[in-house]
Amino acid sequence: MSAETTTAGGDSGGDSGGGAGGAVPDKGLRAGILDLGDSVMLGLASTAPVYSLAATLGLIVAVNGNYTPLILLLGFIPVLFIAYAFRELNSAMPDCGTTFTWSRRAFGPWAGWLGGWGVALAGVVVLANLAQVAGQYLWLLIGDGSLAENKVVVTATGVLFIVFMTLVNYRGIRLGEHVQRVLTYVQYVSLGIFALAIIVRIVGGVPGGATTGQAFDFEWFNPAGAFADPFAVVHGSLLALFIYWGWDTCLAVNEETENPSTTPGRGAVISAFVLVAIYVSVALLVMMYASVGTEGIGLGNEANQSDVFLAMKDVVLGPWGWLIVVAVLASVLSSTQTTILPTARGALSMGVHGALPPKFGEVHTRNQTPGFSTQVMGAAAVVYYVAMSFLSENLLSDSISAISLFIAFYYALTGFACFWYFRGTFRESARNLWFRGILPVLGALILTAAFFISAVQMWDPAYGDTQIFGVGGAFVSGVVLLALGVVLAVACRFLPSTREYFTGKPTAEAATPTSA
Repeated sequence: MSAETTTAGGDSGGDSGGGAGGAVPDKGLRAGILDLGDSVMLGLASTAPVYSLAATLGLIVAVNGNYTPLILLLGFIPVLFIAYAFRELNSAMPDCGTTFTWSRRAFGPWAGWLGGWGVALAGVVVLANLAQVAGQYLWLLIGDGSLAENKVVVTATGVLFIVFMTLVNYRGIRLGEHVQRVLTYVQYVSLGIFALAIIVRIVGGVPGGATTGQAFDFEWFNPAGAFADPFAVVHGSLLALFIYWGWDTCLAVNEETENPSTTPGRGAVISAFVLVAIYVSVALLVMMYASVGTEGIGLGNEANQSDVFLAMKDVVLGPWGWLIVVAVLASVLSSTQTTILPTARGALSMGVHGALPPKFGEVHTRNQTPGFSTQVMGAAAVVYYVAMSFLSENLLSDSISAISLFIAFYYALTGFACFWYFRGTFRESARNLWFRGILPVLGALILTAAFFISAVQMWDPAYGDTQIFGVGGAFVSGVVLLALGVVLAVACRFLPSTREYFTGKPTAEAATPTSA
């Protein structure tokens, strides 16, 4: 073993009942370095709120029109229910493997392995998207912005951003927290200035460019009106699911947080509530100023759907329009770093518990970070991004659309795991029944339905930008990538270094970490 690493042993097996807390092996991470504020900040930063709104708001408006604020609330419901599942499971097993660890304890090694794959898969694919956007937005700030259209320049820039953020995570959680804090301040201050400018213009009666805006109407929150087209509600809610994804990062750093069994769960729930408040408030302001019309800066204008803030920046901020570009860039960079965090720690936990080769379970002694796992996740993101960029940018776009499948998969699995793991505690209190049973399983059922509805929509060859053998490229890429996890799990079942994870001996709970 390298003198710079620490390794813990393997684990396997499922939990047969009741909800007794599971022991968590010491992995060598830097314990207690993050507090509740840090945890909430990581949860907020991971969702890339400024970019998520900019890129998704127009798409939701195209489907749901003025009912967009209601759709944002409806999309939040299953996310909140799953946040409670994360909180409750973390209280019993504060392991950085999160879904992997909890699913294994509830349903056994195969479910655990595939849950870990879902987390890693969503992270790697979205990193390709974040790198692409970061590359484009950096060059929008430089010169006349023409380099933002140069594929080679944008791709190279995106790769550098992934490499840089991988290095930040590799060097230590405290360095990463400092970088994260700066990026978070930049994006939220810029978003605040943007929102304030809209308020001033609305109050002052300044029209929104080619549109005249629209007054607030309580009808925007009327379920009866929205559900006149139930398929539109489902479609919009699926889009909303993406903008909330990421708050669970604060659970992946639970072993590095003060009071790991309680603080990360609180951070997850708090960040989820803060996100919905931000999203609905900003959406209302933007709708009132720009309207959902199809002309000018209207949110229904197809030319604006890929980034509604970019379309509005000069009208709202004038010569300070570059601020919103900076905000989106900071948002994307922030999310890049915090996406590597959970994927690397998930792989670390899988290595510690024996689901991946022992190398993945190594922690850098000096930095106290998942050194090897962090490097692998960064490298995987770079390879995927470069390959897809030059193979087919349209297919890259469609594979990014398939992220909703990966998110729904591992969130739903976590909800079911919570229900099953704690099933023996439901009679102990009304709290246990609701927060460990009813709400998590409802969230899981909703997301399972979302998974299949989304898959059916993606099957349509008209969905997205590509089709393969007459089937939508988003569906094919999503199914192929999920199926790859099954193939890799089978391979690990027969590898000498990982087969014991599947066969049941030995257990990581009984293993003692060793230091080089």
